[in-house]
Amino acid sequence: MSKDAAQSTLLESHQGGVLTLTLNRPKVFNSFNREMASALQAALDRAEADKSVRCIVLTGEGRAFCAGQDLGEITAPDGPDMTTIVRESYNATVRRLRAIEKPIIGAVNGVAAGAGANLALNCDLCVANEKASFIQAFSKIGLIPDSGGTYLMPRLVGMQRATGLAFLGEKLSAEDAERMGMIWRAYPEDVFETKVRELAEKLASMPTKGLGLTKRAFNQGLTQGLDAQLDVEETLQFEASQTHDYKEGVTAFLEKRPAVFKGH
Repeated sequence: MSKDAAQSTLLESHQGGVLTLTLNRPKVFNSFNREMASALQAALDRAEADKSVRCIVLTGEGRAFCAGQDLGEITAPDGPDMTTIVRESYNATVRRLRAIEKPIIGAVNGVAAGAGANLALNCDLCVANEKASFIQAFSKIGLIPDSGGTYLMPRLVGMQRATGLAFLGEKLSAEDAERMGMIWRAYPEDVFETKVRELAEKLASMPTKGLGLTKRAFNQGLTQGLDAQLDVEETLQFEASQTHDYKEGVTAFLEKRPAVFKGH
């Protein structure tokens, strides 16, 4: 790792259609400060605008994915207040993760605690090293789950499990997280990086526009009833049917060959 890379709070690697963003504060388990939050938001903005990026992977450097907020920052005499941290570091990041109409993988390589856990869960597909763990650590310091935690958790695992995880702050293994439907997959440690790469490459080769419209539909479906959602599906299905990749998919099916999607 170069000196510049070692000093950066966020590492970026772009291979093929896959952009990997690596949280890079390993000495503090990749806990967030404003510098890292700002760097991540800027990278997500660039990825959204870059047509060559067709899948984004968010992961952590070292032994942790992300331990949440750097408490040293928020308790410093000149540190930001809690409202500023939640609004500028976390809410702004979550809104970007959910709005970007490209697939985003949360690749949890180690412990994901507090805001770190919930940022991972806001990714479209969250996968984890089987040695990783998830902790809703907020109650341990008298706080509530943020970064979308109060919205996501009851929907992912049900109210009883969400309440237990939030109140008790118990460590949840990656395997248990998969079992209860909180994450997509838990992979053995020795194949984790390979599986993440395979998943990212597969998503990057798929019809990106269609995946993005699916994400938009799911987002809207979380806040409205069936009748309104049927109208959303009608509108977005028409939009999807006007894409190059729809035409390529149909043609490839009729010609009995693999489709070659361009992402538009």
